[in-house]
Amino acid sequence: MNAEDSAHEPPEHARFAAHLAELEQVTEADESGRVAEVLADPDPVMAGAAVVRHLDRRAEELWPTPGWEQWAEAMARVVGDRPFPARRLREWALFRAVALGLPWDQDDLLASSDWLQLRTASGRSPEALHVLAERGRTKRIRGTARAGLTRPNPA
Repeated sequence: MNAEDSAHEPPEHARFAAHLAELEQVTEADESGRVAEVLADPDPVMAGAAVVRHLDRRAEELWPTPGWEQWAEAMARVVGDRPFPARRLREWALFRAVALGLPWDQDDLLASSDWLQLRTASGRSPEALHVLAERGRTKRIRGTARAGLTRPNPA
């Protein structure tokens, strides 16, 4: 991007990039506060998108670890009832339950976003794969789940 392009860039684009950079560098001790600051941005859609990118990055690291519970609870308090980030956190919790063989409900999986269904269809839970192969929202999800059912389990 040249100087002329950046001069015409909407201010929310620059704030979005700044939020992403700051969230990428945030320490665990400062994470909740920084996420709250981002969510206070005057553009709630942009702020929610930046926070969801952060949640995805952190959840990818934490879902299989014992640190997940404490982190997820802290993030749930911060995001509150903001629809997009709150839903993404719930979906990460459902993904975690399916992936780790914890209790989960197939209706929750079937009501989840395409993002979660596709991510789960790429996994190894036989129960989830059967549900998604039969009733996944899209042809791609159903096909991915069917392919997962024929994939050999690693030893």
